[in-house]
Amino acid sequence: MTNKNPPTTSSVDLIIEARWIATVNPQQPLLEQYALVIQAGIIIAILPIAEARQQYLANSTICLDEHVLIPGLINLHSHAAMNLMRGIADDLPLMEWLNDHIWPAEQALVSERYVHDATLLACAEMLSGGITCFNDMYFYPQATAMAASQAGMRANLGLLVLEFPSAYATDADDYLQKGFAAHDSWRNNVLISSSIAPHAPYTVSNQTFETVITYAEQLGLGIHIHLHETRDEIAQSVSQYGVRPMQRMLQLGLLGPNLVAAHGVHLLPNEIELLAEYGCHIAHCPNSNLKLASGIAPVAQLLAKGVNVGLGTDGAASNNRLDMFAEMRLSALLAKGVSENASAVPAQQALDMATINAAKALGLEHQIGSIEVGKLADLAAVRLDDVAITPYYDPIAHLIYSCGREHVTHTWVAGELRYSNGVYANLEPLELKDIINIWQPKLRQYKH
Repeated sequence: MTNKNPPTTSSVDLIIEARWIATVNPQQPLLEQYALVIQAGIIIAILPIAEARQQYLANSTICLDEHVLIPGLINLHSHAAMNLMRGIADDLPLMEWLNDHIWPAEQALVSERYVHDATLLACAEMLSGGITCFNDMYFYPQATAMAASQAGMRANLGLLVLEFPSAYATDADDYLQKGFAAHDSWRNNVLISSSIAPHAPYTVSNQTFETVITYAEQLGLGIHIHLHETRDEIAQSVSQYGVRPMQRMLQLGLLGPNLVAAHGVHLLPNEIELLAEYGCHIAHCPNSNLKLASGIAPVAQLLAKGVNVGLGTDGAASNNRLDMFAEMRLSALLAKGVSENASAVPAQQALDMATINAAKALGLEHQIGSIEVGKLADLAAVRLDDVAITPYYDPIAHLIYSCGREHVTHTWVAGELRYSNGVYANLEPLELKDIINIWQPKLRQYKH
């Protein structure tokens, strides 16, 4: 017999039912007792739980009774492979930290194997904290791509450019050519995208910057750079070039909507105006800036002028955590403290900086950064009912001011569960422990 009354439900891959959904969509910022319907990694419906149960039949359903579901967090500035250097040179200013400890360690030990291993460790840390995408800058980007792909994470990988030689490349042109070869190797990898990453104004020449701009325009790539991180960097630029780094970048033609400038700590009012005028993006790294005593970025002023500000962790060597919950909370608190205005960077804005703002900076806002129909299901679930942080009244404020990464229970990338309650889909704890055991003894000699 045939069924004359077939069910009206549609079959889908996954339904996630949540007590709360923080969509980061201004039209519906917070939903209660709603479900996400996901098919082939895409969010195809957002509707009340009862309606989802009536209209769809899922291969898998996850019920999150006391959670807030958020877009996957986006780490807008990282050096993932520095995870193995966590804690080797604490309590030092930036240039001493770099010259006397980090760069010697990198010169001696960094290799393709090292970058792959250290990035796997970083991916585990990030996934467990709800981070689904990171914007990276480091040597051997192809090794970073392999590790991120193994972990199932999304990554925008900077094709690093420096003037001085390393184990990876000999000069600026060699860095570029090796970067482009890596870029070509992951063209068909949907998780990996590219930018060109001239390290900083103090490590890259005018001629190389001009070359970078030409390639970026030809290939349609973004540019990722450290900019105005310290007062020393600015003084050095004035001494060598007669202008502050921002003015030099303007003269060279680097400023534009494809530029992600990490840090932006020491900015004059006219420089903030320039960033706004040219549509540049700032990757704000509050924990790293404080730890290296670089200063506090003028985030409230940047946002007030319409500059798009995202959040990054920097590397674990200078943070010492790849923890976007810590960055969200600190970015809000610092803005309030510096401005003496308690309404500066409210909770929703801090969440925006860690999600949709960062997606915009990477040119990925049509795919990720908010929970909307048609976007990829890059998601994190955060448990709100831990007795140590209850009660709560406003889920979004609670997320920023009370929750930590330890409250993340699930992380999905394109609808695929990559982390759940301490278990990784593609990473083995024993492999991660072996990585630590291999490299920690080698790095110990560079400890401060």
